[in-house]
Amino acid sequence: MSYLDICIIGWNLNALMFVINFFLAIRTISTQDRDTLQKESMVLKELKEELDNYYPYRTYSTIMTYLVPFAGFFRMSFRLIEMVFFFQKNKNTKMFDFMVYKYTMEINKVKNNG
Repeated sequence: MSYLDICIIGWNLNALMFVINFFLAIRTISTQDRDTLQKESMVLKELKEELDNYYPYRTYSTIMTYLVPFAGFFRMSFRLIEMVFFFQKNKNTKMFDFMVYKYTMEINKVKNNG
């Protein structure tokens, strides 16, 4: 197996995780009504803007993760495992609750280290 073959496998796994991530987003959006989505979107937008103050190049790092073979796969695999444990521990929660948890955890981590 050549290095090119290994890179192609890594990029295919990254693409698979991108599709799974996209599917989860579409599924989450389709299960909510419009008003709830707008309210949740405003809360997440505020948290994202605060996080972007601490990590201004976060979007670029996410894009780079999907360009490096296997990096997006491992990143999303870890995030999916984290989601499963979050939903097992916190019954009757939604994806919105997990996203708020992740944003606030990252913001608090930066505030405590800074």
